[in-house]
Amino acid sequence: MIEGIFEAIMLLCFAAAWPANITRAYRARTAVGTSLAFMVIIEIGYVSGMVNKFINNDINYVLAFYIFDFALVLIGILLYFRNKRLDALHSS
Repeated sequence: MIEGIFEAIMLLCFAAAWPANITRAYRARTAVGTSLAFMVIIEIGYVSGMVNKFINNDINYVLAFYIFDFALVLIGILLYFRNKRLDALHSS
């Protein structure tokens, strides 16, 4: 069970910030100040971590944390596109 504990802690620390970001983006209803590029880079990092787990046959509970973090960032990306659409509606 100790195997991967520090990797899991790292992923949990990253995950701790995303709910606040998601809430802010949802309430703000604007994409201003949001970086799609940043979120895509983060997603690439999570996908790379997951691929590493499979390549090295190191599939354990830590993979669930990668998936959870990936899902949180994906929600942020989806909100970005929603807010971009809302920005376009408000500007017309």
